[in-house]
Parts: sequence; C-alpha cells; structure tokens
Amino acid sequence: MSDSRSRRQKALSDLLRAEALASQEEVTERLKAQGFEVTQATVSRDLVQLGAVKVKRGGAIAYALPDQMGSSDWAAARLQRIFSEWVQSVESAGNIVVLKTPPGSAHLVGLALDQAQLEEVAGTICGDDTLFLALRDGVAPDAMAGRFRALSRD
Repeated sequence: MSDSRSRRQKALSDLLRAEALASQEEVTERLKAQGFEVTQATVSRDLVQLGAVKVKRGGAIAYALPDQMGSSDWAAARLQRIFSEWVQSVESAGNIVVLKTPPGSAHLVGLALDQAQLEEVAGTICGDDTLFLALRDGVAPDAMAGRFRALSRD
C-alpha cells in the first residue's frame, strides 16, 4: 500500500470513529478539508478496503468500521450490502453454490463470505466474475442458494 493511501485511509478511519458520516459525499468533503485530494470513487474504494458498512445507530444511518460493532453484526451487514450490490445470480450445482458477479467483482463477494465465516460454507474459490462455494456435508445446496438469492435482492 502506498504511503499516501495509507495516510488517507488512516485519516478516513479516524473520521469514521469521530463523526457520524452517512454518505460518500460527506466523507469526501471531510477528507478534502484535511488536505487530501480525493474523488468519490477513491473514497468508495477506501471504504470497501476498510470494511466500512452503513449501520443504523440511535435512529441515524452512518458508516462504521468492523471494530465499532460486534463481529457477527459487521459480517452480516457487510454480506447483505455486498450481495445486494454485486451478486447477479445464484445457482446450486451438486454440493456447490455458484454466484455470478460483474467482471472483476467476484473477489469482493468472496472476501465478504470468508469474513462472515458461515458454518455451512467449507470454502470459496473466486474467479473474475464467478464464485464457487463448497458446502459442508449435510448442507442443502438449494436452501443455501435460496438464502443467498434473498440476500442479493434486499
């Protein structure tokens, strides 16, 4: 990671811990006020890399970092958001669930699945736009596919 990206992401982390920021535009403005030259696209990538998700606290929605909430809450919220944004289709095939994403996005979904540590999933293999999820023995592939389809529609 470059020094400038590292400094920017540190500043971003500090901002998210100090303030309730609800939009990428707000984050971009705050970083610019601190002297960082950023675009909304850069902020978006940084938020994903930091694992930031939007959560509701005290009636307000704002970004939060993984260490600001329980690990299961964070993983579930992140998985929900990633699936709704990136998963295009879900299909069961034997003891495997196949997920399709836009080109170049399979690793984002795979990382979120790995971090969620779902007990039903033995492992993931990610290509460019396709993920294979190997299910543990006894897990019903059609049921898991249905669960993932529901996540991708929310």
